[in-house]
Amino acid sequence: MKYQLAQINVAKLLKPIDHPQIAGFVNQLDFINALAEKSKGFIWRLKDEGSNNATALNPFNDPMLIVNMSVWEGIDALKEYVYNSDHIKVFLKRKEWFEKPTNAHMALWWIAKGEFPTAKEGKRRLEYLQANGSTDYAFTFSKIEAPKL
Repeated sequence: MKYQLAQINVAKLLKPIDHPQIAGFVNQLDFINALAEKSKGFIWRLKDEGSNNATALNPFNDPMLIVNMSVWEGIDALKEYVYNSDHIKVFLKRKEWFEKPTNAHMALWWIAKGEFPTAKEGKRRLEYLQANGSTDYAFTFSKIEAPKL
């Protein structure tokens, strides 16, 4: 395989990340991240310096917006993790911690095997998707584009 799948997803917190209301989410981060890393098809995930997650990164200049980025062998591996692992338990409780998205909050794109995206690139891809809809530059699970590398 000459390509792999990159993804970014963002969520806007209801309260600051250190607020007691958000503790239920924060307390599960290490478990969910470890689950991703053990999942079939997982390759890489974004982390900030000094922690095991990316909650301190702020590419959107909004302290209430948290970012998650990862790289997977392909669509099926990412879908399996998102929808068929214990990740779904956290996903289904997202209303307790995050605002309901008003626009696209996840973007997917193909990258060359062995490459890893930056938070800045993820931001560009998500903003492009929000402005232009699904294309081969940035797409969603509902409009998967074939790799063109």
